[in-house]
Amino acid sequence: MKERWEKDSMGEIRVPADRYWGAQTQRSKENFLIGEERMSLPILRAFAVVKKACALTNRALGILDEKRAELIVRVSEEILEGKLDEHFPLVVWQTGSGTQTNMNFNEVIANRGNELAGEKLLHPNDHVNRSQSSNDTFPTALHIAAATALRERLEPALREMIEAFLRLEKENEGVVTVGRTHLQDAVPIAFSQEISGWRGMIERSLAAIRAAADGLYDLALGGTAVGTGLNCPAGFAEAVAKEIALETGLPFRTAANKFHSLSAKDDVAFAHGALKTLAADLMKIANDVRLLASGPRCGIGEIKIPENEPGSSIMPGKVNPTQCEALTMVAAQVMGNDVTIGVAASQGNFQLNVYMPVIAYDFLQSVTLLSDAARSFTAHCLTGIKADREKMAENLERTLMLVTALTPHIGYDNAARIAKAAAEKDTTLREEAVRLGYLTAEDFDRFVKPEEMI
Repeated sequence: MKERWEKDSMGEIRVPADRYWGAQTQRSKENFLIGEERMSLPILRAFAVVKKACALTNRALGILDEKRAELIVRVSEEILEGKLDEHFPLVVWQTGSGTQTNMNFNEVIANRGNELAGEKLLHPNDHVNRSQSSNDTFPTALHIAAATALRERLEPALREMIEAFLRLEKENEGVVTVGRTHLQDAVPIAFSQEISGWRGMIERSLAAIRAAADGLYDLALGGTAVGTGLNCPAGFAEAVAKEIALETGLPFRTAANKFHSLSAKDDVAFAHGALKTLAADLMKIANDVRLLASGPRCGIGEIKIPENEPGSSIMPGKVNPTQCEALTMVAAQVMGNDVTIGVAASQGNFQLNVYMPVIAYDFLQSVTLLSDAARSFTAHCLTGIKADREKMAENLERTLMLVTALTPHIGYDNAARIAKAAAEKDTTLREEAVRLGYLTAEDFDRFVKPEEMI
C-alpha cells in the first residue's frame, strides 16, 4: 500500500496515499481499535451540511475569501452526494466530543479541495474549521441528523402504518369478538374498535415525536469551545442557522443558550424518550397480533396473518409470526438504546458532554430500526391480516362474560352464580340462567345481545 506523510501539531505520520484524510484522522484510526461501529451516514451527511453552511456564512461575513469558500462548498456537496464515504473511517468509540470526526471532515475537505484547486489553499483548521470548534459542530451535526431522520424516515413509515390500520378498521366494521383483559375473557368488543386502539397508539406516538423534535432545531454552532463563542464573529450563529435551515428545509435556529447546548444533551434524550414510547406501543401491538393469530388449531386463532416463509427446519408446514418477532426485537433494542442515551446525557463534566458519539449512534440506530421495522410490519403483516369471523363468533358464543349484560336485571351476585355454574358444568349461560330460575329463555335472548354490548 502506497503511503504519504501528513503532519499535525504532534508531528508526522504515514497516511494511505489514496485517502484524503490527514494526520489526526490517522492517529484516531490507529489509537481506537474498538468495535466495528462506525460513524453513521446520517452524521456524515449532517457534518457536510455544517461545513457547507459555515463556509457560506464565513464568506458572507468577510472572513473567508470566495475561492476557499467555494472549494469547501464543492467538497461538502460531494460528501452529501455520497462520493467520498470511504474517506471517513472512524469508529464511534473515540473521544467523547467527536473531535476526531470533526477533524476527519476538516482534513478530507482540505485535501480534496486542494486537489481540485491544483494548489494548497485550504488548511483544515484555519479555513475549513473557521469560526467553529468540535464542541459545537458535533452537537449541531447530531441535531441535524436526528431531526432529519425523524422527519424524512420515521414519520412517513408511521403514516403508512396508520393508513393500514384505517383500512383494516373499515374492512372489519360490524365484526364482534371477545374482549380480553388480564388474558381472560371480557365483554365483547368490535374488532374494528380493537384495531382503532392500535391506530391510536401510533397516532399518539407520532404526535409525541413531532413535539419532542422541536428541541432538536436548536443549534449549538456559535458556541465554539465552551459556549462563549471565542473566535466566532458576531452574527455568525444566527446566519449559519439560517443557512442550515435553507439547506435542509427544516426550521433550525440558533440556540439561545450555548452553554446549555454544549454541556447538556437533554433535547436528544427527550426526543429519544418519544422513540422509546413508540417502541413500547409497537411491542404491544405485535404481541396482540401474534397472540390473536396463535394456532392454527390450538391457539386463539381469531385472525390470520400472511404466511411469508417456512417456520421450522424440523416441523413441516409450520408458519411463525416472524414480522411480529422482528418488530419486538427492534423494540427491545430501542429500549436498550434509551438507557444508554439516558446515562450518556447525564454525564460529562462542566462545559461539555463527552458521550456524544454513542448518543448519536444509538439515536440514529433507533430511528433506522423503528422506521424499517414499521414499514416491514405494515407491508408483510398488517396489510394481510384477515379476521376469522367464524372463530370469533364461536368464541363469542362461548364466552362467560356475556353474563355482564344481565347484571342490571338480576344483580351482580346472581349473574356471577350463572357464570360459575356454566363454567363448572361446561354448559351455556342461557341454560344455567333458566335452570337456576333467574330468567326465562326469552328474557335471556332479549337481554344478551353481543352486537349491542359494544
